Amino acid sequence: MSIEQARAHLQKWHREKDILEFSVSSATVELAARALGVEPARIAKTLAFKSDADALLVVTAGDARVDNKKFKAAFGQKPRMLTPEETLEFTGHAVGGVCPFGLKKELPVYLDVSLKRFKTIFPACGSSNSAIELTCTELEEYAKSRGWVDVCREWQ
Repeated sequence: MSIEQARAHLQKWHREKDILEFSVSSATVELAARALGVEPARIAKTLAFKSDADALLVVTAGDARVDNKKFKAAFGQKPRMLTPEETLEFTGHAVGGVCPFGLKKELPVYLDVSLKRFKTIFPACGSSNSAIELTCTELEEYAKSRGWVDVCREWQ
């Protein structure tokens, strides 16, 4: 199970027991916010894009939208989202539970600056009914982030 991959990954920091599992779906920003009782913007959504080499992940705030021009400036290509099948193939996580933890293969992970306005945020943990509360610094470390990017709009 994908949540088990995320759990094993987070075990390195003794955070596996901090994974929250819900009896309801948290597969979308709105559903996750409702399950957690927080504003949708604090949901850290992990988006999977095609890249020249393979794929790359960008974690953004729940209210942010990818800006094509900013994405191209940052990565030298237009944003092309992976299909649900490709997402599962590259990450090991199904859409609705995609996260930067316990990936099937090592992929570059970037964090969007839209997350920095929050003390804590909630990324999924590999299933459509899980999340963990992290600071941006923790997310950066646990996701083995390659750095911060500014590729989103509509959140300011």
